[in-house]
Amino acid sequence: MTQKPARIPFVEPGTRPELAEIEAGILAERGRISILYQALLNSPPLAAGWEKLLTAVRNQNSLPADLRELMIIRVAVLNGADFEYHAHVPHALKAGMAQEKIDALRLVAVPMEIYTPTEQLLIRLTDAMTRQIVVPEEIMDGLKATFDARGVLEAVATVASYNMVSRLLVALDISH
Repeated sequence: MTQKPARIPFVEPGTRPELAEIEAGILAERGRISILYQALLNSPPLAAGWEKLLTAVRNQNSLPADLRELMIIRVAVLNGADFEYHAHVPHALKAGMAQEKIDALRLVAVPMEIYTPTEQLLIRLTDAMTRQIVVPEEIMDGLKATFDARGVLEAVATVASYNMVSRLLVALDISH
């Protein structure tokens, strides 16, 4: 099987001295420089900003890790971003999400009865933001009844940010 050429070149870590500080930050936060970041390193300001934003959204977020990963995985599924999906399944499992719940997120019609009311609400938010962009008032009312203002913002920012991630991955055809 012949592999398709990359849509943009990947920057090999350690090959461009001017990127050393950015690469060190990525390594400190992620433990490695994935192929996604190798693509992002084509634009040093974008790579640095991306790392700061995604670190805040995923690692400095007040929402429990399992809820964040639920939204991230659902975004990946809805957008056909297999790289993102496979990157986040281990995080979801580590956060305590059951494999059954992870697998169900891959379905068009998610069997909501296996999820808690909060998880159901976040799946509905993720689907609305990803598919229709506009969030119906009943979903927003549910969020405000469940979370404080920070939690509402962080849930919405998680879905928004990972839509950005998945759309970049899909557009650039980045996969494992």
